[in-house]
Amino acid sequence: MAARGAGAGTTATGGPATSFQRKAAAGSRLAAVPGTRPSVRHGQLLLSSGLPSLDGVLGGGLAVGTLLLIEEDKYGVYSNLLFKYFLAEGVVCGHDLFVASAMEPPDNILKKLPAPLLDDTHRNELREEVTPAKSEDFQDSMKIAWRYENLPKMEASPTTSTKFGHYYDISKTMSPELLQSIKWHSFYLPEELSLEPKLKMCNMNCGYANLLHSIQRVIYQEGFDGSHPQKKQKNILRIGIQSLGSLLWGDDICSSDTPEDIHSLTKFLYVLRGLLRKSLSACIITVPSHLIQNKAIMERVTNLSDMVVGLESFIGSERETNPLYKDYHGLLHVHQIPRLNSLICDVSDTKDLAFRLKRKQFTIE
Repeated sequence: MAARGAGAGTTATGGPATSFQRKAAAGSRLAAVPGTRPSVRHGQLLLSSGLPSLDGVLGGGLAVGTLLLIEEDKYGVYSNLLFKYFLAEGVVCGHDLFVASAMEPPDNILKKLPAPLLDDTHRNELREEVTPAKSEDFQDSMKIAWRYENLPKMEASPTTSTKFGHYYDISKTMSPELLQSIKWHSFYLPEELSLEPKLKMCNMNCGYANLLHSIQRVIYQEGFDGSHPQKKQKNILRIGIQSLGSLLWGDDICSSDTPEDIHSLTKFLYVLRGLLRKSLSACIITVPSHLIQNKAIMERVTNLSDMVVGLESFIGSERETNPLYKDYHGLLHVHQIPRLNSLICDVSDTKDLAFRLKRKQFTIE
């Protein structure tokens, strides 16, 4: 029986009995896309949000084909910073960008992106800024409630060099030469409405309809459609949409409890997710949720998003003077994490997350 089993895989001439050959691992094909890596847990292709500590909260990063919704803080200071981190990471990785806004021209947004820390000299400078804070934390450890004392710390400093996820210095802006090295597309609502005819489809306002039309055109014309083989090297399209749902987009969900187009934003998100699912793209959207009076709308918006995080700023609140939060500037609330190719989602062991804005960096701890 052993001799028969040994000869079952070969022919009389010594060659293989079948033409079957093991295909290359899926991870090796996925890893060929620059600035990405396959998830160890569910095999989905991931890209960095531009903030390594946020990647850890989201289960390793943003999955390609998904949507991250950020509920803006009251003054939009910190949400705009995360928005710029996402775009800056795309520039460093060589990804294509699609920047949409109704408040500020996309050219101005790109000019204010933080400068990447690509050499060891700048990394050491940033690490020195983090070091003094550790000694202060040790002195105050006995003053903090015991349930917080032994919680694991989020990665806040560039301790290791990695191609996935970079660190940035928010005190400096990105060089124009680096911005010129990538391809980017812009959508500025006031200009688009004056140049193109106003679209109205499926009871969706013209601003959302024009934006969907522009995103769809870029995905198909630039070869990001996953249903067709790309003729060029595979790349990722990063889509950033600023303050969606505000009055500047022509939506009245922030000004009325019973808006005229109550389903306009949810229809936009439904169609957008369909475009993302079949393309090599990922999207980040900031929404002024604190201004939306109808909470049922916000619940539907959350359900139509893959990942949802909220930023609660201490500016103007009682927590700003609370000794417990003296080293922080706000809280990070994780409302939703996707279940990708699995029954459960990647949930962080740490539920109490806070953020602080230093001179050179933004950290989540």
